[in-house]
Amino acid sequence: MSNTEPRYDNQQYDHNHQGQSQPYRSPRDGSAARRAALTAHTLGDIAAVFLGLWVLLYLLEANQANVFVEFVKDVADWLAWWSQDIFTMDTEGLRVLLNYGLPAVIYLLVGHGIATWIRRL
Repeated sequence: MSNTEPRYDNQQYDHNHQGQSQPYRSPRDGSAARRAALTAHTLGDIAAVFLGLWVLLYLLEANQANVFVEFVKDVADWLAWWSQDIFTMDTEGLRVLLNYGLPAVIYLLVGHGIATWIRRL
């Protein structure tokens, strides 16, 4: 059968570099898994950004009465509730860096790890 003849079985083939035929996978195949992986990846990144932004704002002594700074602090507190006071050193800046930096790294690792796991399914 030549490439110009119509196919009646509704299955197209994609030829790889070794000349072997494999069923053609449309770009929509696995799109739900890709979306789930992207969601996990993005949520981990967003959580880490809020935590990192709070550390940065704190270390740069941002005005904590500012609405934006309050919002970032509230979100960071909500995300890092489980890690508060893990580190209790006297240096306040280092304490904030470690108590909010640790969950930021964990959220990044977990979000990217889940995304990688979903993509492998």
